[in-house]
Amino acid sequence: MIRDESTLNVIVGTVAQFVKERLIPIEMEVSENNHIPAEIIAEIGDLGLFGLTIPEEYGGLDLTIEEETRVYMELCYTSPVFRSLISSNVGPGAKVIVNDGTSSQKERYLPLIASGEKILAYALNEHGIGSNPGNMMTNACRVGDNYVINGTKSFVTNAPNAGLVMVFARTDAEACGTSGISAFLIETGTPGMNIGKPEKKMGNWGSHVSDVIFTDCRVSASALIGGLEGVGFETAMACRNRSSIIIAAAAVAASNRIIDDTVRYSLERKQFGQAIAEFQMIQSLLAYSKTESYAAKCMTLDAANKFDDGNDTNMVAASCKYFATEMVGTVVDRAVQIFGGYGYIRESSVERFYRDVRLLRLCDGTSQTQKQLVVQSIFAA
Repeated sequence: MIRDESTLNVIVGTVAQFVKERLIPIEMEVSENNHIPAEIIAEIGDLGLFGLTIPEEYGGLDLTIEEETRVYMELCYTSPVFRSLISSNVGPGAKVIVNDGTSSQKERYLPLIASGEKILAYALNEHGIGSNPGNMMTNACRVGDNYVINGTKSFVTNAPNAGLVMVFARTDAEACGTSGISAFLIETGTPGMNIGKPEKKMGNWGSHVSDVIFTDCRVSASALIGGLEGVGFETAMACRNRSSIIIAAAAVAASNRIIDDTVRYSLERKQFGQAIAEFQMIQSLLAYSKTESYAAKCMTLDAANKFDDGNDTNMVAASCKYFATEMVGTVVDRAVQIFGGYGYIRESSVERFYRDVRLLRLCDGTSQTQKQLVVQSIFAA
């Protein structure tokens, strides 16, 4: 749902210009140094990108999902590392607080999250549980007016740089599956909470991921999101479809960048006395990529529109996330093939994207999980 087309166009245009002038030129530097410069993070905050989905009363832009999707289709034309930086501040982390936080939690934390003063990390996963949070082992025991948390959360994006961590833990040891899981918002530096060593990843260098370890970490009961036990999993799942649509938008944007870089290269690269863009085999690969990217874009915008209209989006969100993330993997594979040996060299943008976009088929639910959700929707109809 687009509420004000002219205002949105200004936002989208500003983001597109920022991507072109500030982010694309430093992609290689960020990747090589595994670090986003502080001045760039500050500029991202000044543009309001940490607060895209946060209500205006707390300093955010309060975009609808369709508006947010349009912004992401410009922001993610550059390296995915910049999306990862803001992912929890605008994604499920922030939305959990917006949807279910207490008034004091919203007033205290949302302005800090919207400005980027606090980077939020979202700690749901654990080693060994995969797509089955019902096996969660991290626990939080009530002791008077406090909770004592023990356990280890894994693959937590932005944990090494976070000021806040949203952690999901089992508060009812007797409850089956996901029914006894609660959510807490904890400031980093709290005694008993330690951030693990950053993982050495395949790609997305500059975005840091690590374990978060809780050892008798004592927090006030006021850290319990919404002040209610046992609803943490439902709170998280309420944000699932929105996250899937945004990941799909990121995949569409990345595919457009990859296609544009490949077209540019194919026009410059000469073979047998002519640009390789003139070869029908190259044209065929590009045609497939452009068609599939366009299809993913249409699916994603349709899902966003349905989400804003209040429709059940379980099937369409899973479908577009699955299709778009698989699509960008295929598109970048074709791009490397067109670049040939140059596509295998670190200085090539498609080599970096080849590694970076692989994550999109894993995060926020693997492709196999998305297909299962589609199947569930089919049989539930």
